[in-house]
Amino acid sequence: MARVLIVGAGLTGSLCAALLRKAAARPLHLAVWDKAGDSGGRMTTASSPHNLQSTVDLGAQYITCTPHYAKKHQSFYDELLARGVLKPLTSPIEGMVIKEGDCNFVAPHGVSSIINHYLKESGADIYFRQCVTQINLRNDKWEVLRETGSPEQFDIVVLTMPAPQILQLQGDIVNLISECQRQQLESVSYSSRYALGLFYEAGTKIDVPWAGQYITGNPCIRFISIDNKKRNIESSEIGPSLVIHTTVPFGVTYLEHSTEDVQELIFQQLENILPGLPQPVATKCQKWRHSQL
Repeated sequence: MARVLIVGAGLTGSLCAALLRKAAARPLHLAVWDKAGDSGGRMTTASSPHNLQSTVDLGAQYITCTPHYAKKHQSFYDELLARGVLKPLTSPIEGMVIKEGDCNFVAPHGVSSIINHYLKESGADIYFRQCVTQINLRNDKWEVLRETGSPEQFDIVVLTMPAPQILQLQGDIVNLISECQRQQLESVSYSSRYALGLFYEAGTKIDVPWAGQYITGNPCIRFISIDNKKRNIESSEIGPSLVIHTTVPFGVTYLEHSTEDVQELIFQQLENILPGLPQPVATKCQKWRHSQL
C-alpha cells in the first residue's frame, strides 16, 4: 500500500487529501501532519475557553467566488452549500468592494469547518504538532524527520506550507530543488498581520448596524467583524464574539513583538473606533507571519 504524507492541514492540504482519496485507484495510506495544534492554517477558527460554541475566524472572514472560479470550481461550492458548510453572506459588511458577478459566502460553523470537512472526506490519519525539519531520499522512499518522534518513510510527500518554510527544510531536499524552483519559491512574498479575537459573556450587546466593517485611516486596524452576527447566529446562551484584523504595515512593524504588547496596542486603537466596549471574558491574539500572498 502506497504511503502518502501531506504536510500542512490548511485548505490546500485538506483539499489535496480529499482529492487524492477520491482519485486513488488502489488502497492508499494517507497521513496529514501540521505543526500547529489544530487544523485550519490561515483559515483558523478559535473558540472561547468559557464556551466552545462562541468562536471567531482568525484568518479568512468570508469566501468570495468570482465568475471565473465559479465556472472552474462550481462542483466544490455546490457540495459545500449542500452540506451546510457554506451559506450565502447576507449580513452587512461596510466598505466591502463587490464586483459584478461575485458571490460571497460564510461558514456557519467557522471557516475552519471547510478544512475539517475535507479532512473527514479524505479519511486521512491527522497528526498535529508535527514540525518537519528534514526530508531525505532513502532507497526510493522519502524519509521525513520532525522535531519530535522517529523518522518515517513515505512513497510520496506533498508540501503545502508557506514557501519560506519549504526553503528552511534540511536534508536531500535542498539539492533536489532546482535553481529555477528555488528562485520561484524565493520570489513568493506574503503580507504579515495580527488578528485579535474577543469573546464576551452571554447577554452582552454590541450595538452597531454592521456585522463587519473595513476601517480606513487607522494605522493599526483594517477590519472588524462581529463574528456571530456575520454568520447570522443569535443566541441568548452564547455571547458575541469580535475579531480585529490589523493593517499590513502595523503587522510588519510589530512582527517580532510579543503578542501581549501587540494586543494592548490593538485595544488602544479599538477604543477610538468602538468606544465603551465591555471587557471581554477571553481573548486570542494570532500572529500571521505568512498571511495573504
